[in-house]
Amino acid sequence: MSSSVRTTTLPSGETIPVLGQGTWKMGEDSRRRAEEVNALKLGLDLGVKLIDTAEMYASGGAEEVVAEAIAGRRAEVFLVSKVLPSNASRAGVQRACENSLKRLATDRIDLYLLHWPGSVPLTETVEAFEALKKAGKIRHWGVSNFDIEEIEELAGLTDGGNVQTNQVLYNLVRRGLEFDLAPWSRKRGIPLMAYSPVEQGTLARNPRLDAVAARHNATPAQIALAWVMHQEGIIAIPKASSQEHVRQNVAALDIKLTGEDLAALDRAFPPPTRKRGLEMI
Repeated sequence: MSSSVRTTTLPSGETIPVLGQGTWKMGEDSRRRAEEVNALKLGLDLGVKLIDTAEMYASGGAEEVVAEAIAGRRAEVFLVSKVLPSNASRAGVQRACENSLKRLATDRIDLYLLHWPGSVPLTETVEAFEALKKAGKIRHWGVSNFDIEEIEELAGLTDGGNVQTNQVLYNLVRRGLEFDLAPWSRKRGIPLMAYSPVEQGTLARNPRLDAVAARHNATPAQIALAWVMHQEGIIAIPKASSQEHVRQNVAALDIKLTGEDLAALDRAFPPPTRKRGLEMI
């Protein structure tokens, strides 16, 4: 088991883990709540201190699961949550943040993201984020599901350069952003946060991963996850709702992919040769 989780650096200079814990679809079934809480707690015990959630997940239910998991341990956690585009106006962001803080049972969110681009002018959302920072309700802000044109527009706004991350769909079968968005972000030191790094589990059953997995005595899912974390400036946030799944995710940190492995994965899952639109789930 990894003794320490590798980190990457935000534009602010703060370091955060390259492996986090996702919570999409948590909080939807009360019968699974204890299992979900215990999985998140084990992740914290194993050094995975970043937890990602959103007001949209289970209509706030996932944030309540997180609150239970981090009770008494808030200082250990780098907490990420998201505001819906429909709440991205000045007043809407303020209200949504207050509601998330209540559900999370905390006085601050470490990184607050706009969940995807919407109809509210970005300038208004950025102003609202900056006001929340001044009030101490959030420490940093970022975005999610922004393609190259949208992130470039954001970067050109007053205070737009304060964006700390862009959370996007990225894994071996969703490599389109490597053509333009990833190089743009890397050049500016803005990490990408990869959601669904194992493509909602389907890569765990992909035979194209079997040979590399066998070389490392690992599962295909662990290879898919290790590949994402191998990329410079990428944070992976897989969801694990069982303790065994958490342990497997953490063990993926110890997999050192070789040049031979990476070449084999490029052959099996070719990188993009032209611009593709950013994909979302």
